[in-house]
Amino acid sequence: MRLFNSIGAVLDKELKHLARDRMTFGMIVMIPLIQLLLFGYAINTDVRHIPAGLVDMDGSTYARRLVQTIEATQVVDFQQRYASIPAAEQAIIRGEVQAVLILPDDLVARLDRRGVLAGGSGRSFDGLQPVAQWLVDGSDTLITGAIKGLGNIPLQEVSGQAPIQIVNTFAVTPYFNPEERSVVNIAPGLLAVILTMTMTLFTSISLVRERELGNIEFLITTPIRPIELMLGKIIPYILVGLVQAGIILMLSHWVFRVPINGGLLTILAATLLFIFAALVLGLLISTRAKTQMQAMQMTFFIMMPSILLSGFMFPYNGMPELAQWIAEILPATHFVRVIRGIVLREAGLGDLLFDIGWLAAFAVFGLLLAAMTFHKRLD
Repeated sequence: MRLFNSIGAVLDKELKHLARDRMTFGMIVMIPLIQLLLFGYAINTDVRHIPAGLVDMDGSTYARRLVQTIEATQVVDFQQRYASIPAAEQAIIRGEVQAVLILPDDLVARLDRRGVLAGGSGRSFDGLQPVAQWLVDGSDTLITGAIKGLGNIPLQEVSGQAPIQIVNTFAVTPYFNPEERSVVNIAPGLLAVILTMTMTLFTSISLVRERELGNIEFLITTPIRPIELMLGKIIPYILVGLVQAGIILMLSHWVFRVPINGGLLTILAATLLFIFAALVLGLLISTRAKTQMQAMQMTFFIMMPSILLSGFMFPYNGMPELAQWIAEILPATHFVRVIRGIVLREAGLGDLLFDIGWLAAFAVFGLLLAAMTFHKRLD
């Protein structure tokens, strides 16, 4: 009987503690709720609405019908038109589009040789020249696979006659990853995930640890300003982040043969900026958390969307619009684009201005907000 009384007393204490700890109670409810919504609503492995470009050298009615037939599949959305193939290639490098359809000037002749314009009988013409060509950002194998899936679309809307199923309609040229190895896409994205996890966690518990150890009173009495305290907290971890980034990139290149096409200084600049942004995110968490446990819980709360919505594991374009808005807030989303663009597509910082600018703005304004919040807490 005494055993049950003792267990009951401890149980009553823990339940009261959970009821009073609003942060922990909130995480108990929110973590499964958010994960369920992410996996059930936001995460979609079917690639849809890939931003695509078009180079139409034919300009015929049949070319327009072919484009409309492709758009009807909802696999791609033609967002840009380019006057030449080099211009389209530069657009892929900049990340403006992920695929470009090249319609040759002899498109009508190619369709005619396949029997499309003569009301063909639905036969397969494997050995004939492709009707058109796709240029694809092959660094993402899911994108390449989705574009290849368009090769067997029926062409009855182009011919205006009975359904005609023709295989190998398009030639597909995957840039940056001709072997279509998934590790080429995963390794750079993994850099963003690991840095988010470690940098955010390190700084999220830094101020909380000072408070729990009783050092916060000492910091209050010093003439150091909040912004100086914040910078002093994050600078040591910048070196830690650079070491981690170097290990990940070197192992990816040496062990898994992931190409590093971009300049090292460009990679260094972009990585430094993201490390700073991730550390600032941790500082923002540390100004709100009261215990190290709460800081770790809040960090985990940030980590799940960063992994699932950033485009690291699942295609960004397959997510609903609301999930994409949430993803745009997260620093990891922008760094995944930046590091893949630099490492795989040899893009420069000028080609990635939107994502670079967003990371810089997040780092600066986040640091100022953390300093202001900490200052208010001191008061």
